[in-house]
Amino acid sequence: MSSKPISAEAGHWGKDVRSDLHVAIEPRHDGGLEIGLESRVGLYYGDSILGQTRLVLETLGVKHARISVHDEGALPFVISARIETAVKRAGLGDGQRVWPEPFPLPAPSARDRLRRSRLYLPGTEPKYFINAGLHQPDAIILDLEDSVHHAEKDAARILVRNTLRAVDFGACERTVRINQLPVGLEDLREVIPEAPDLILIPKVEKPEQVAEVDRTISELKIADKIDRPIWIMPILESALGIENAFAIATASPNVVALTIGLEDYTADLGVVKTAEGRESAYARARIVNAAKAAGLQAIDSVFGDVADMDGLRRWGENSRSLGFEGMGCIHPGQIHVIHEAFAPSQIEIDKALKVVAAFEDAQQKGLGVVSLGSKMIDPPVVERARKLVGRAKQMGM
Repeated sequence: MSSKPISAEAGHWGKDVRSDLHVAIEPRHDGGLEIGLESRVGLYYGDSILGQTRLVLETLGVKHARISVHDEGALPFVISARIETAVKRAGLGDGQRVWPEPFPLPAPSARDRLRRSRLYLPGTEPKYFINAGLHQPDAIILDLEDSVHHAEKDAARILVRNTLRAVDFGACERTVRINQLPVGLEDLREVIPEAPDLILIPKVEKPEQVAEVDRTISELKIADKIDRPIWIMPILESALGIENAFAIATASPNVVALTIGLEDYTADLGVVKTAEGRESAYARARIVNAAKAAGLQAIDSVFGDVADMDGLRRWGENSRSLGFEGMGCIHPGQIHVIHEAFAPSQIEIDKALKVVAAFEDAQQKGLGVVSLGSKMIDPPVVERARKLVGRAKQMGM
């Protein structure tokens, strides 16, 4: 970062922009703070926006500057993030942060919690953040990687940091997808102090990458006195990553699931991604096998066609039959279909309950052989039935 102040800007404004703010800053040697504001809600909140702008600038040590603010209905945590980004792009406020008013942290995320659906939210688009929890995905993913232009990485990590601190996502697991290493380590330094539930690591090919992320998270947790788990989910997106799946799965006790990124994986193979997924059958099976061998969840990729709900349902049902426990999604309209696709049918539940009841009855009678009707029930069948019943209970069925 240059030590010489320069003019800089951050954020977005315009007729198609909402819940955001654009700020331009021109540092000066004297003259105090001169702030100009344009806002579609200026009549009601203009004084509040000006007051917050002045407070953020003063907190960052900016005493003399001309500032232009265009507000498009931004909430305080967004206003703060955009101003902080502009100030740091201007070479000021180095090492300083402006913390928005914190929302109480939800309960820690359980290792084996439901992860049927994970809704991706672009890390530079605050308009998607506020109501994301209302769609009731099992997790939200604040994305710092593919959905963020390289020139906006700094702005996204500050905005995501503030979002973790200020937004209530309800029962959703609060997940951040960092950038590919080494850039992802900078992301961690910004977001870990706000205690996300889980970190997604993209393009993992070797267990050493997971170990480096795990070590950095541990160091930051100690520094910030965080005493709750922060889980890890590696994304395997290349042929090498798939071949190293089990080593990656066992690289840290904080890894709770493996997932796959099919766009990058098929590109690495040099093949076309199809709706049937024939070209990725080996990789997806390898993910499931490695995850189960390591005692983890296996999570499938996203289904890219948001208009094809029948195709999504078929993909989800096939994923479940392979052993996956969930998948990513890129539109709220996909969530309900995904939850249905990964739910056991009532026929499956009834059969599993009968198997469990027959086993327990045999145990009470001291019988070594368990039967249901004319069929003998082996221990693996009983274990599978118990898992299905437990999962159905998790889903409230």
